Amino acid sequence: MTTAFDPIDLSGLRLSNRIAMAPMTRSRAYGPGNSPTASTAEYYAQRATAGLIITEGIQPAEVGQGYPDTPGLHSEEQVAAWRTVTDAVHARGGRIFAQLMHAGRIGHPDLLPGDLHNVAPSPVAAAGQVYTHNGPQAFVTPRELTGDEVLETIGAFVSAARNAVAAGFDGVELHGANGYLIQQFLAPNTNLRTDRWGGSDEARARFAAEVVKAVAAEIGAGRTALRISPGNPYNDVFEPAPEATYTALVRELAPLGLAYLHILEGGPEIRELTLTLRKLFEGTIVLNAATSGPTGPDELRLIEDGTTDLLSYGALFLANPDLPRRLRAGGPFNAPDPASFFGGDDRGYLDYPALDAAATVG
Repeated sequence: MTTAFDPIDLSGLRLSNRIAMAPMTRSRAYGPGNSPTASTAEYYAQRATAGLIITEGIQPAEVGQGYPDTPGLHSEEQVAAWRTVTDAVHARGGRIFAQLMHAGRIGHPDLLPGDLHNVAPSPVAAAGQVYTHNGPQAFVTPRELTGDEVLETIGAFVSAARNAVAAGFDGVELHGANGYLIQQFLAPNTNLRTDRWGGSDEARARFAAEVVKAVAAEIGAGRTALRISPGNPYNDVFEPAPEATYTALVRELAPLGLAYLHILEGGPEIRELTLTLRKLFEGTIVLNAATSGPTGPDELRLIEDGTTDLLSYGALFLANPDLPRRLRAGGPFNAPDPASFFGGDDRGYLDYPALDAAATVG
C-alpha cells in the first residue's frame, strides 16, 4: 500500500514524500520592489522536509498584485531575491515550485503603482473589501481586458515562469483557484464575455488552457502545474455547475504531460468531481482536501486509498515546520496563530518550534 511517506517521481523530480506545503499568502515581501527577504528564505528552508513546497502567490506583473507586500517575479531584483530562497531550500534537500498568481479584480488601485487599475475578464466588481496600507477599501470595478491585453497577460505569465526557472525554482504552479484572474475567466458570474474567451463552458476554459500551454511551451510541461478550485465561492465567485467547464479544461490539458494538477476542494460535495477529474487527467494529482477543519492526519488515508497522489497542507504546515515528521508520529502539533498570518515581523513566521524543540520546552 502506498503511504504519504513514500517517495514519488514528479516528472523526473524525485520527491522524498507525498506531503506538500500548500501556497499561503504571508504578505512579508519587504525587500526592494516587493521582493522576498532573508526571513523568507529561512521560512521556506525550515519546511524543506516537505515532499514539495509550493510558494505563496507571486504576481507575474505589477497589475496582478492583490494584497499588500506580496512578492513578484517580474524584475531582475525579484529574481535575484528568489534565488536566495530556492538555494536555501535546495541546500536542505527540498523541492520548491513558484505559484504564479494574478489577482485580477481582487485588490485595489492603492496597491498598484502609478495609474494602474485592476483588470479582469469583465467589468464586474467583487463584493467585499481588501486591506491596503490606507486601511480597508471596497473592491473596485475592474477594467475589462481587451483581446490584445488578454494575450499580453498570457505573455506575462510566460515571462514570470521563465524568471522562476532563472531563480532556481523546480517548476511553477499557475493559480487558477480562489477567485483570482484565471478562475475569473472560468466562472460565469465574472466572465460575461462573448468573444473567444467567454460565452460557453469551453470558451471560459480557454484562458486557463492557453496560459498553461504557453508556460509549458516555455519551460517544459514537466515543470508546469495548475491549481483549480471548482465551485469554490471564495472572492465572490459563483460556479453553480462547475462540471462542464472543468472537465473541458482538464480534457484539454491531459495530453500535455504536466507536473501535476492541484485540486482545492471548496466543500465535500466536490469530491465526486475530484474523482472525475482524476480519471480524466491521469497524471499526478495534488489534493487540498475538504475537511471540517484544518487538513490533518486523518486525510493521509486519501493517499492510501488512491484518491490522490500528494496531499497539500496549509495552516498546519505554517505552524509546524517539520510537519511530515509530526504526521508520521501522529503529533503533537503546534496551533497556528491567525493574528500573525499576514504581515508583521518574524513572530508567527520563523518561531514555530520543531518537534525536538517543542519537546524540550514542554
